[in-house]
Amino acid sequence: MSTASDKLELARRHLDRVLAAWDEPTDWDDLSLYGFYCLQAAVEAAARCVGLETSKKHRGKVDTALALHERYGLPDVTGLLRDLNVARKAVAYGDVRAPDFDAEDLATAIEEYVDAVAAILAAGGDDE
Repeated sequence: MSTASDKLELARRHLDRVLAAWDEPTDWDDLSLYGFYCLQAAVEAAARCVGLETSKKHRGKVDTALALHERYGLPDVTGLLRDLNVARKAVAYGDVRAPDFDAEDLATAIEEYVDAVAAILAAGGDDE
């Protein structure tokens, strides 16, 4: 099983793709997919660090993100997770319309969340 540190490292690898994708011309496929994967991995990293259960399902990760926000002061990314899931479906399946994002704002919000999770891990260690 992956540790909190492993999940944070995965989030950082996805973040590298996010940061490369937002610049002009924006690669919306990579920004949507890797933004989604990045946030999910960061949520799992923080949850494992503080001892919260995680889920393999998207809805469970949204619930975990909300608990991390309410209990530990991490930024509230629940709406962003939902929107990125829709964007991921738009890229992967083409049967839904992607949300209207500003690429730089999106990349910045994702990066800020990863940084906040890294601070939680640095303060609390790697519990699992």
